[in-house]
Formats: sequence, C-alpha cells, structure tokens
Amino acid sequence: MNDVKDVVVLMDPDPTDKQDNIYTMRNISSFFFFSLIGIFMFFIPIDLNGKTSIPLDHFVTWIRNAIPTIVSYYILIIMVLGASYPFYSGVWRKSKIDIIFSGLKVLGAVASFLVLFEIGPTWLLADDMGPYYYSIVLTPIGVLIPIGAIFLALLVGYGLLEFIGILMQPIMRPVWKTPGKSAVDAVASFVGSYSIGLLITNRIYKEGKYSRREATIIATGFSTVSATFMVVVAKTLNLMEIWNLYFWLTFLVTFIVTAITVRMWPINKIRDDYYTGEGSPEVLIKEKRIQHAWSESMLTVQNAPSLFKNVISTLKDGILMAMSVLPSVMAIGLIGLILANHTPVFDYLAYIFLPLTWILQIPEPFLAAKAAMINLVDMFLPSLMVIDASLHTRFIVGSISISTILFFSALIPCILSTDIPIKMREIVALWFIRTVLSLIIVTPLAFLFL
Repeated sequence: MNDVKDVVVLMDPDPTDKQDNIYTMRNISSFFFFSLIGIFMFFIPIDLNGKTSIPLDHFVTWIRNAIPTIVSYYILIIMVLGASYPFYSGVWRKSKIDIIFSGLKVLGAVASFLVLFEIGPTWLLADDMGPYYYSIVLTPIGVLIPIGAIFLALLVGYGLLEFIGILMQPIMRPVWKTPGKSAVDAVASFVGSYSIGLLITNRIYKEGKYSRREATIIATGFSTVSATFMVVVAKTLNLMEIWNLYFWLTFLVTFIVTAITVRMWPINKIRDDYYTGEGSPEVLIKEKRIQHAWSESMLTVQNAPSLFKNVISTLKDGILMAMSVLPSVMAIGLIGLILANHTPVFDYLAYIFLPLTWILQIPEPFLAAKAAMINLVDMFLPSLMVIDASLHTRFIVGSISISTILFFSALIPCILSTDIPIKMREIVALWFIRTVLSLIIVTPLAFLFL
C-alpha cells in the first residue's frame, strides 16, 4: 500500500507568490514571539536549585512545592470528576473496554480519597503503594497536563509546527512513515513528557493533519517517558556513571524499534483515514524547502485564532485528558503493584519471554523475563526488581523499560483518553512486539559497549 497516496506533491517554483499579504510584521513577530516562548518552556533545559530540567517542569515543581495541600485536593477533585464523567456523558456503556475502564476510574477515585485522608487498609497506605502513586505518579501528571496545555497553544498554534514539519519531511516520512511535524511530538516526549506529546498528537489528529495510522504510530512509537524520568531510572539502577551511553543507546533503540513496527502488523493494516473526513494531508515539498516552510508558517499565523481562544481550547483538552488519565492510573497502578508484590502471577507470565532472554544469554534470564513482562503494568517496576542484578541485566532492563513505551499504569490510559481510535488488542500486540524487538536489539549492544 502506498502510504502517501493522499499526499500532493508541491512543485510551486515560487512559494512566496501564494499570498504576499501574509508576510506582515504582525505575523512575523507572532511567529517568533509565541514559538520562542513555546520552545523555551518545552525544549531548553535549565539548572535551577540543583535540578536540570525544562522550564515547564520547574514551573510545575514550584507550584507543587508552593501550595502542596491545594495541589493534593486539586488532584482528588480531578479524580472524582474523571470517575464521574463517563457516567455523566454516557460513554461508560459504549464498549466492554469503556465499561471496564469506567469501573477502574471509580476504584481509582475511591483509593485516592482513602490515601489522601489516610484511612483504609494498611497495605493501601504503605509508602510503596497508595502514597507512592498519589505523590510520585499522579500529582506530576495532574499538574503538568493542564499547565503544559497552556504553553502547548504557543508551541503548535503559530506556525512553528508547519515550519519544522516541512524541514523534517526527508527524514520522518521515509524512516517512520509520519509527517515531518511529528518530529515535534517525538522531541516533546523525550524532553518533556509523554502526556505533552500525546496532547500535541491528539490536537493535530483532530485538526485532520494526521491520519489514523500516522497518529497511532506517533502515539505508540514516539510517546516515551521524558529524559528527566530516565534519570530517575538510571539513578535507581546505578547507571549514572554511564549516563550518556544509557541515554543515547536507549534513544537509538526506541526509534529503531518504531521504524520496524510501522512496517508490521497491526500498524501496517490500520487505515489512513482522517478524523475530519477528507483531512489535510501533508504536502510533500521537493524544492525550495525553506521558502515553503516559511510560507506555510506565515499562513498558519494568519489563520490562527486569538491567543485567548487558542489557550482555552487547548486547556480544555488538557483538563479532560487529566480527568480521564488520573483515576485509571491510580487503579491500574495499584492492581499492578499488588500482583507484582503479593502474587506469583508475573513469575508464571515470565515464561513467555524466558526462551528469548535465555537465547540472548542475559546473565539473569528469568529475572530479565519477569521484568520485561511486568513492564506492561508500569515502566518503573522493572527497575525496582533488578537493582541487585548484574550490570548487563540492569542496563538491558533499564533500556527496554523506556523503549517498549506502552504500559498500563499511565501511558495506555493517556492514549485511550485521546480521540485516536486505537484498539486494546492493537496496543497489547504492539507492546509485545516492541518488547521482543527491544530485547533483541539492546542486548548485543549492551554486551558490545559494557
């Protein structure tokens, strides 16, 4: 199937002749002013109070530290609203998956109420159970998504996306079969958060600029955890002495795996239809690339809504996503922790990957297989399992926990909360394929460089 069958090839000899009136000082200044603010907030790491991260993360951290009590109650309110919304809107009865997740959201909201007010069973209130998920997982996501949505309006609404998209076409389309602008999604996930990357992806998909297949590739192939969270994994596994090796090899493996999966089932069978019907497929540029990029960015600024409308629209999407994600994350995360810590379920499921980890001669094959399996529940749990393992096993597990991308405690509920129609069986199949490919690719690299 021709993946770009709907794309028009543009050979206009002089793109600046399209609309001379778009090159106004107002449009040019809007492009640079808003785009630079967006770039600064999402992509420029700065050191503050001994922590190096992007300004958005620093801002979120400051809010959490300045008003911790208010933030805690805000998270609970979002949880309760998120658990109630499926029943208010009637979405809960659309499908079996919706029924299951609606029930999980109620469970997550109830658990959060018990944790916040410190009532309930001892196992729920243990430091590594309810309080861990509420403070370490839920709170950053719940604050980051709405605030990130505000600055997201500046990043993607005033021409920068179109400008970068045209410049990146020669790389993104041949390798990953996605539009050039998807490079922004990938970078936003690595330097910011997968939730921010998904916000960008969902917005562009709803605008008809990504097809269903392209949005699926981006959501499941680029929306990995941030580099700042990779630092947490590396510290946990005592890999900071080889941080650069760990980061760049994991980065490489993640995108190699994505380049392979886009050519395999189930992605290669997903239709290239659009949320808006006809859609606005990417225009392939063959010449005068920079001129076309500048022209398209100015046209976008010219047609952009007011800053207030843009921010309100994106903020609404962010709040709805936070409402959808938080209660699911709490419920699924707790269930995963219970199964991992108090049952032999994952000991049995580990045999699915044991033949592969044994063939690859990973030093602790059963431990690596169990870690690979539990990665479906949460990307941080595998690291906690292999803290005392050999260097090679720690490196491999730390890498695949990032490159596999998909996990139920956070990312999968985030994906399901978007408008991208991805089926659960497709998500689980992609998780399995990515895990196998990640193990096959990263293991020899680990033995080669360590």
